[in-house]
Amino acid sequence: MRISLLVLALVALCTPAFAQAPASFRVSSPEGVLSVDVTTDNDGRPTYAVSRLGRPVVAPSRLGFILTDAAKLERGLVPTATAPTSFDETWEQPWGERREIRNRYNELRVTFTERTEPSRRFDVVFRLYDDGLGFRYEFPEQETLRTVRIGSELTEFNIVDPGEAWWIPAWEWNREEYLYHRTAIDAVGSAQTPMTMRTENGLHVSIHEAALVDYSGMNLRRAEGQRFAAALTPGFTNAAVEREAPFNTPWRTLQITDTAGELVESSLILNLNEPNKLGDISWFRPMKYVGIWWEMHLDLKTWNSGPKHGATTENALKHIDFAAENGFGGVLVEGWNLGWDGQWFGNGWDYDFSTAYPDYDLKRITDYAREKGVMIIGHNETGGNAFHYEQQIESAFALYESLGIGAIKTGYVADAGGARVTAPDGQPTLAWHESQAISRHELAVVTTAARHRIAVNAHEPFKDTGLRRTYPNMISREGARGMEFSAWGQPGNPPEHEVNLIFTRLLAGPMDYTPGIFGMETRSPDGIATTWAKQLALYVTIYSPIQMAADLLVNYEANPGPFQFIKDVAVDWDDTRVLNGEVGDFVTIVRKERGTREWFLGSITDENPRVLSAPLTFLEPGVRYTAEIYRDGPNADWKGDRTDIVIEKQTVTAADTLTLRLAPGGGQAIRFVPAGRAR
Repeated sequence: MRISLLVLALVALCTPAFAQAPASFRVSSPEGVLSVDVTTDNDGRPTYAVSRLGRPVVAPSRLGFILTDAAKLERGLVPTATAPTSFDETWEQPWGERREIRNRYNELRVTFTERTEPSRRFDVVFRLYDDGLGFRYEFPEQETLRTVRIGSELTEFNIVDPGEAWWIPAWEWNREEYLYHRTAIDAVGSAQTPMTMRTENGLHVSIHEAALVDYSGMNLRRAEGQRFAAALTPGFTNAAVEREAPFNTPWRTLQITDTAGELVESSLILNLNEPNKLGDISWFRPMKYVGIWWEMHLDLKTWNSGPKHGATTENALKHIDFAAENGFGGVLVEGWNLGWDGQWFGNGWDYDFSTAYPDYDLKRITDYAREKGVMIIGHNETGGNAFHYEQQIESAFALYESLGIGAIKTGYVADAGGARVTAPDGQPTLAWHESQAISRHELAVVTTAARHRIAVNAHEPFKDTGLRRTYPNMISREGARGMEFSAWGQPGNPPEHEVNLIFTRLLAGPMDYTPGIFGMETRSPDGIATTWAKQLALYVTIYSPIQMAADLLVNYEANPGPFQFIKDVAVDWDDTRVLNGEVGDFVTIVRKERGTREWFLGSITDENPRVLSAPLTFLEPGVRYTAEIYRDGPNADWKGDRTDIVIEKQTVTAADTLTLRLAPGGGQAIRFVPAGRAR
């Protein structure tokens, strides 16, 4: 007995004051597909792990924070949890890839409290869907932690199985505008999100974030092996984020599916955002548009004033007439306002967002557009100077509202780390594009625009995290390497680029990729790595509620056959389905036009030719359809005859299966019209 008491005493003396028995909590998705286990070790360090159908997907991964003005929140934490809860609703999008979205999940809330003084606490909330999960930190109001200055998150994603990853680098000068790397998971460096992986057993996993508001963007830093750590975009000081409690972080998301197509069909990112805060937004209607844009990228016109100025009254009126004659809803005009002369890249101090160049009659143009049933889409390039832009948005948006300009394309062209924002002292300072300051700026622009019934299509933007559910006037954005890279005097986008986008960047939300190019020869030495049929298919495969017919008007006028598909294709949808696809290789997507019985199909491939099977089971049973087919011709090839296209019709039903033959770098686009309505 004396020996036992002595041993117990020695153990007590050698045990740290914060040692505690491990705790564990579990929650599963509604159908039991995914499960999360939340635990602490003997030192009170919290971790979570994810399994799918009983098989580990994410090994135990850390949770917590390093603060810049207080001890880290990482150990000595005591967890408590309430019983998991369930939620199930179906909500309607005002516009989108599908009309109705089911939001069904099980939720677990775990509260972590420091065992010793000052006994700070935070919650981690897990929401599990059958195709993925989100978790976020929530800081309640508390006397011991009023101002939270976050140096870094300790959040980890420790991927179990080896496989491949598709990713673009973080911390580089050109923001998100890079070609995707395809490497082993354990060869990833620092990556932006979404980052998509396919494990050796065929599982597809994509890491991203949702509902990013007043916080810095998250990148992924590979720590070792297949363990990735959250890497927050820097802020003004050594704190990446500074917030007053109570507040929530963005959701850290994992989409986990058997197939690549199920990643695209997932609504996880949207569901993790708050419902619509704007109410009725029927003043915005999805549309196709043309614009004074591509000619500048080809160096036929200029944004700045002078003899080649593109934004002239005459040129704008010509585009309005073309839009009206061909059923397009809008005309984008770039370079219309003062400020393009001199050094604007990464500068932006000279921009005036209410004053036009003398050769651009703003009132005459907007009046003429209104008479023709066409809307002018304004362009607000800031040169990355968000500070200067904020001084003018209220007056500029009021002017646009009075003129009937119901949408704007914003731009933030500046090198990474070179955006100008408002510092805490009210003065301009430099920041990263995905810093907390730019997050606040984005929301200020979108909410101000909403008050003036203006929709926003942001280029060089803050990343998309599904906020279009909460603010539906946030209609689209760039945030990736777009079509214009194939216009410049450098190698353009390779054939697999658009396929990569669908399974990576497009998982975050709509992209204004600007398809529809028929003029294959550009300033790029190789022209555009595509075929005409693929350009048409992009209108279906790359989703955006505002789609540009991006080419020169003369190229459409000279090619009425393939142009007909661009005129016919819808931009707003009741339903979306992926028939087949592999990341970076090929994909076939079908979408049903909202409010009609018509379906559209788009299929695209990389540099390899494909023969794909497309069962038409999505069509109404017992109904005959006319399939208006735009396919690669026998000689089509992205390295050869890129304009070889066959346009034909075929009667089909839901019982049929089409064989899609895609040329190297090619595609196929089909419109399905119920019998009796085809031309």
